[in-house]
Amino acid sequence: MTIKIIEPADAAPPLAPYSSGTRAGNTIYVSGTLPIGPDGESVGVGDVEAQTRHVLDSIGRTLAAAGAGFQDIAFNQIFLKDLSDYLRFNEVYREYFPENPPARYCIRADLVRPEFLVEIASTAYIED
Repeated sequence: MTIKIIEPADAAPPLAPYSSGTRAGNTIYVSGTLPIGPDGESVGVGDVEAQTRHVLDSIGRTLAAAGAGFQDIAFNQIFLKDLSDYLRFNEVYREYFPENPPARYCIRADLVRPEFLVEIASTAYIED
């Protein structure tokens, strides 16, 4: 099986050796996505809602580059720096998944930069 690298034109520069996404067969894997702009600067510092929107919009661009969308996500892995942000995170998350939300887990974790409040990795499935 061929693995195809997915890099949207406006992707943030990676902080380590990874691609924004990969496609293996009909499965799309979106790397852990952080609130980083295309210039490499942190986005929405101190604002979990702004960071969540930015992360989900970035995931959406990676999916679109692979011919997929939010409706194709089967599983999300969510990392929050502080679980006190859980309710505000979910308010934004619900906007992107208003019906039939994908399976997921959400854990508290230290993230790569101290100003990062949220990170999400996604797995999507599309039919040819």
